[in-house]
Amino acid sequence: MTRGQRLRRLSFSWWQQLLLTLLPLVLVCWFFGSAEPLLPELAMPLFIAGVASMFVTLRTFGPYKHGLINLQKALDTPQEPAAWDELARARQRSLLAAGLPTWIATLAVFVGLEGVPLLLLVLSTLVLFYLYRVPRQVG
Repeated sequence: MTRGQRLRRLSFSWWQQLLLTLLPLVLVCWFFGSAEPLLPELAMPLFIAGVASMFVTLRTFGPYKHGLINLQKALDTPQEPAAWDELARARQRSLLAAGLPTWIATLAVFVGLEGVPLLLLVLSTLVLFYLYRVPRQVG
């Protein structure tokens, strides 16, 4: 598999994970957004949990960064395919962690979290996802 193919595969998986992260929130807002909140007193604690969940990515960013560094070192060597695979695994774990604020926001819709806090949690996920795009210099 060529570098271009690997880059396209990583790009596709990034967009796919972004869609899988945002789609549940969109669907829950669409179908349950106007419903009566179940436990409105949990809205603020869930928002705080969503903001705090951004810090989970601190643990996953290191392996992703090291995967990029190892890939850069392994380019044009026999270890390059293994380095690409390791980068993909590290990035997948990182993207799962980066999606936590939006997934918590999805749960918070049921307790009546307002639109602005929901938007802030989604924006934090988008910023975190942007960190995990493969730099153009790698290819």
